[in-house]
Amino acid sequence: MAARDEPAPHATETGTGTKQAPLLVLGKIAEILNAFTLARSSMTLREIQQRTGLPASTVQRLVTNMVAHGFLDRAGDKIRIGVRMAYWAGAAAKDLDVLEVVNPVLKDLRDQTGETACFFRAEGTQRVCVAVAETHHALRREMSVGKIAPIPVGSSGRVLLAWNPELAERVLQEELPQLTDSTITDRDELRRLLKQTRAEGYAITVGERIDGASGLAAPVFDSAGDLVGALMIQGPTLRMPAEKCVEWVDTLVEHAEQITRAIGGRYPS
Repeated sequence: MAARDEPAPHATETGTGTKQAPLLVLGKIAEILNAFTLARSSMTLREIQQRTGLPASTVQRLVTNMVAHGFLDRAGDKIRIGVRMAYWAGAAAKDLDVLEVVNPVLKDLRDQTGETACFFRAEGTQRVCVAVAETHHALRREMSVGKIAPIPVGSSGRVLLAWNPELAERVLQEELPQLTDSTITDRDELRRLLKQTRAEGYAITVGERIDGASGLAAPVFDSAGDLVGALMIQGPTLRMPAEKCVEWVDTLVEHAEQITRAIGGRYPS
């Protein structure tokens, strides 16, 4: 007697008329894609399975199909996001206003930490705030869109210089301003800190621009791997001592990475 055919894996309607099966598959595909990050750009099938928690057979089947359709690429036993995704991302990013991506991320970062979140870009040898989500605390360090500060001072400035060597050398040829007793004015020390920032992927400063104020910043990159700006959390050192800043590094970097991915960016090689 012939074996009974299994039902085809097509959508079935529930009592509410909602088609479920394709949504479940899309959810699993999204889990696989979301397992990749800028820091973890390639993985084996086993690593994908461990990151997603999906059954190994499901990962094997979906990855095979995703490779066939260009969602993923395979090189040996390593899987990475497919080059075709860059083509789709290019269409998505066309005419994209970066600040449309940045602003909701700032608000989420502000809500998670309770402190002011802002985004800085370099303008000559200055840095300018182009977006901000202010803290709800009454005690705050004032920040507003358009606010300008010397680029050699503070965590966001350090990030902007760390990934822009030409600008850094230009700045280091000039006299470094001293705004507080903690401001770095020694050129060799600043060079060392810029190398450290680039190696670690973030910067933390306490009291360098304003006494009693702290900040931590991380870079955001575009599709060419060029620096777009610096994402920063700032606030009174009373609430943000160095230890608290260290606690928030992962949160900050994740939000910076979220912006980079949303605008089709990548970390420089």
